[in-house]
Amino acid sequence: MGKEKPGSGPPFPAKRLEIHKKWRRSRQTAATAIATDRLKALRRAFAQPDLSERIDRPEPKGRANTVDQQTKQALKHDQFIDTTQHGLEWASENRHVVIVASSILVALLVLVIGGFVVYNNRSNAASVAFGSAMQEYQTPLAAPGQPVPPGVKTFPSVAERAKAANQLFMAAADKYSMMPDGKTARYFGGLTYIEAGDNAAAESTLKQVASGWNSELASLAKLSLANLYRQTSRDSQAIALFNELTAKPTTSVPAGLAQLQLAEMYEAQGKPEEAKKIYAKLKDKDDKGTVGMIAAQKLNPAAAPAVPQQ
Repeated sequence: MGKEKPGSGPPFPAKRLEIHKKWRRSRQTAATAIATDRLKALRRAFAQPDLSERIDRPEPKGRANTVDQQTKQALKHDQFIDTTQHGLEWASENRHVVIVASSILVALLVLVIGGFVVYNNRSNAASVAFGSAMQEYQTPLAAPGQPVPPGVKTFPSVAERAKAANQLFMAAADKYSMMPDGKTARYFGGLTYIEAGDNAAAESTLKQVASGWNSELASLAKLSLANLYRQTSRDSQAIALFNELTAKPTTSVPAGLAQLQLAEMYEAQGKPEEAKKIYAKLKDKDDKGTVGMIAAQKLNPAAAPAVPQQ
């Protein structure tokens, strides 16, 4: 047998070739599987962090408060929207009732405001009318022939002045009878009737004031009525009013004032003992006050100190 030429030897056995190919395929498959698993692991790591890390991880500072505030604001906003919506629905369903109620409310508001304006206007007008009457009542007196400064208005007598002022007082009282100044004007109308000599009109006017709701003005009217009864020899009626004023005193007519005038009436009637009893009680009750000092002076004119001028 001769020598074999290079490259002309027997072919690579088929079995060995097949084993080599399988080995290469298995190696490629393993590498691919490993790469795929690593890629999946990386994706999971970046896309979904571990649950324990999310639970244990602390919230950023201030984030929880912000979320709570936003939640509260959202709830309030929703409640406001719900309330408004319910209100609008009720108003829509009860439109007629709403219109009627609103109309009544507006009408009442207009009446209240209008009444307040009217009352103020009438009160101011009554004050002006009463002021004019008082100015007339305070006009100075001048005897006939007495020199008077130019432009100064005077009256020759108390009666003439009272008549002129009475007309103004009664006009104000009749026109503004519901106003405080109108009621006061009626009281002065009664006083000027007395000064003018019209006792019947004075009694009627003062009784009207005495029955009014203003206790201060009513007590003044009762005191004037008592003095009118005294002047017209109706002592029993005068005593009854003096006692009533004593039992129900007011700021304008204290009990001591009514008692003093009652004691003076007893003195005028020639009943000094009755008068002394009243003076003694007043002196003991108010020895340092004006009424007590007057009572002391009445009891002992020579020793009692002079009453200070008010």
